[in-house]
Amino acid sequence: MARVKYHFNPETLNYERIDTSFKGVIKRVLIHSLTSFFLGVIFFIIFVFTVESPYQKNLRKENNGIQAQYKLLGRQYDELEEVLTDLQQRDDNLYRVVFQAEPIPYAVRKGSYGGTNRYDYIRDLTNSEIVLSTTKKATELRRQVYIQSKSFDEIVHLAKTNEQRLENIPAIQPVFNKNLKKMASGYGMRIDPVYHTPKFHAGMDFAAAIGTKIFATGNGVVSYCGWKEGYGNCIMINHGFGYETLFGHMNAFKVHLGMNVKRGDIIGFVGNTGKSTGPHLHYEVHVNGKPVNPSNYYFKDLSPVEYDKMLQFTNNSAQVFD
Repeated sequence: MARVKYHFNPETLNYERIDTSFKGVIKRVLIHSLTSFFLGVIFFIIFVFTVESPYQKNLRKENNGIQAQYKLLGRQYDELEEVLTDLQQRDDNLYRVVFQAEPIPYAVRKGSYGGTNRYDYIRDLTNSEIVLSTTKKATELRRQVYIQSKSFDEIVHLAKTNEQRLENIPAIQPVFNKNLKKMASGYGMRIDPVYHTPKFHAGMDFAAAIGTKIFATGNGVVSYCGWKEGYGNCIMINHGFGYETLFGHMNAFKVHLGMNVKRGDIIGFVGNTGKSTGPHLHYEVHVNGKPVNPSNYYFKDLSPVEYDKMLQFTNNSAQVFD
């Protein structure tokens, strides 16, 4: 006969008999088993979501490394894009100006291509935003480099087929100025030094001592040599192909009307004649009868670094002499 078991009930303050029948035992076992199972499940879930396995740690480390690489690539693409933008500006404003070629339209250089679903395959990837951004930059940069490469091919072709044009068009500074210290004022709106009012300055001023040599900047024919109102002693050279140069405020001439000159020939000397507030040379470049920025016509004289330095000097509007 099985022993009868009791347990104390603190609520009734009585000893109550424990059901030791087979049915009661099964019930208690089931209750304990289910409680243990649910507790085990809860602890397992907490463990899975709070404790990383070695594999998960490695994945997270690799993922962080990949994100850092994408960010670095993004910065490098930005730097390359700045260099490419500088090349594009030189191409449009310098190289193409020399050959009177139309600049590449902005829509062609910067326009996007491909459909809206071009990058759909990336959107489902992990870290899709940074991957998508980097991929777009790489694609756009590759496209712009291709366009710029084709543009340079065109410039090379123009150079090969326009040898005489290259000899004739202005391509050097009109005074010896390798250190760029003779730069005074550049092309654009300036304050007139005499009337103190805004006025368009159609050329560049080179501050130099009286008697400094002045050079022809390209092959051509002297089309004017004499006094010109506002410019004082003035020489104009017709280079053909629609190009003409003007040299103002000169002290003396070394050429005469109708004379053929070559690039680098001495044509006269710096002076202070006409409407001038100090010894200097006023130099203009005309294309098809209209003045253009002379800074685009020193490509045989200045390196890219010197060219940028010259542009900084010529933006100084406080040293206009005429």
